[in-house]
Amino acid sequence: MSFDLGYYAFAVVFFAMLVGPPLLGTARVIRVAVRSAPPNRHERISRRLVVKGLFVSFAGVLVMGLGAWAAGEDSRYGAMESLAMLLLALVGAGLLVAGLAPLPSWLLEIPRPFTERLPPPLRLAARDLAHRRARAVLSITLVMTATAFGMALTVIAVGEATQSRAEYSPRARQGTLLVQPSTLFGVSSFSAADAGAIRAAMERELPGVPIAESERPTSLSRHFGTDAGNVDMPEEAVYWNQAIGDEKLLRYLTGDQSTPYDENTAVVITSAAMKVDSVELSYEVNENDETISTKSVRAVIARPADPHMQTIFVPSKILRSLGYQLQPDELIVDPSLHRVTPQEQERLDDRLDDAVAATYVERGFEPSTGWLPIVAAAFLVALACALAVGFGKAANARQARVLKRAGRGSAATFRWFCASRAALCALWGTVLGAVTGCIAGRLLWWPLTVPTTWDEPVRVPFETPWLAIAAVVAGLPLLSAAPRCAPRPRAAARPHCASALKRGGSLEQAAQAEPRQELRSSP
Repeated sequence: MSFDLGYYAFAVVFFAMLVGPPLLGTARVIRVAVRSAPPNRHERISRRLVVKGLFVSFAGVLVMGLGAWAAGEDSRYGAMESLAMLLLALVGAGLLVAGLAPLPSWLLEIPRPFTERLPPPLRLAARDLAHRRARAVLSITLVMTATAFGMALTVIAVGEATQSRAEYSPRARQGTLLVQPSTLFGVSSFSAADAGAIRAAMERELPGVPIAESERPTSLSRHFGTDAGNVDMPEEAVYWNQAIGDEKLLRYLTGDQSTPYDENTAVVITSAAMKVDSVELSYEVNENDETISTKSVRAVIARPADPHMQTIFVPSKILRSLGYQLQPDELIVDPSLHRVTPQEQERLDDRLDDAVAATYVERGFEPSTGWLPIVAAAFLVALACALAVGFGKAANARQARVLKRAGRGSAATFRWFCASRAALCALWGTVLGAVTGCIAGRLLWWPLTVPTTWDEPVRVPFETPWLAIAAVVAGLPLLSAAPRCAPRPRAAARPHCASALKRGGSLEQAAQAEPRQELRSSP
């Protein structure tokens, strides 16, 4: 019980350390952004505050760059070092976002000299946002932070997929079904009873399908090795030492059902153009005697079905003749004989005990898609924040009169005005968020993919998904404007709009007037 509490406490602390700096930076940027907005639209934001914010953002970029540089070195790091680099980069990301707090208020002042050149709905929308600066700044800031989070996660996920694809090593031939000991409770091998039950379950689910079997010595402490002279096996080979089994396993490795099999002959499966006549076996006579003995057996050459299948195949009879007891290591369904469908794999999983065996079908590298719902939620939050600005009346009576005069009493003008207001808010927030997210994503990718194993680190260049970024930057403003631009039934809405205007109502009331449904009498 104490172990469980300690584990959960560590998980909570670790999660807080990861999400704490970005959340604190987001909270600070919202608070500073709202407080930096002058209450009077004629009053300009302090340029000193803008410069200070940009300096803080630049410092955050430098901190993230330091973390990326440290993680980009071709060396291995322990868990604590990699965690420290990640926290350093996250602190830099928080500084980057926090320093952008004064920019939304400053952006509202930029279009002021150019508003006369804009179309009437855009011109009036820009002026209206400047009048209601506090609300507009809050909305732009929320759009910016949500978009930055979504963009950063997208860039990191794309880079992570590129890195994982370069490091990926298949566990079998394409389309192969493997049934291996479950790692759920640290099971390292099948017992004889479990192997029989698993094979029976596979035969019931896949009737008539041949099942190959890879074996290994029962005692792992008893040495057994093979040597084929100058033939070197690649490090990414699935069976790096040797493969032990019968003719079904041999033909699975070669991918050729006509491969000759002799239970007294080893097979060197390699892509190299070499000639091998024998293989030297090194083994212990018994488990209690560590003296290594050697024996040469006849060998032939065969071509692998896949470069990862290169190995030295040793028939099971040879090991049994040396006094070794063997047990199943994995059960295999050759894809040359039967391609297992996802439905068959699911039904086989239901038949097997998760604590004993686990199934795996080699389908090549499959990038993770778990980040897509999170990114979609972030962009939906940004869209909702932009849409919130599009609702409501004009900022003051003068704006309403100008809008009414410009539209000549048309309800469509008010809809275009609201759509322009939401689109401008979305555009400013999305552009800021896209720039921030791209910078943060590219710099955070290095600490997030730092190697912590003893393998040689593989660093591959990755491309920023510019097409997706451009689609978001262009799509969010258009989507935020679309609901207000949607035309309403003209024949039904026009009389009500006119009557609303004659009664002295506002243009917004005319736009929101709904046609009255008339009851028709049945004949």
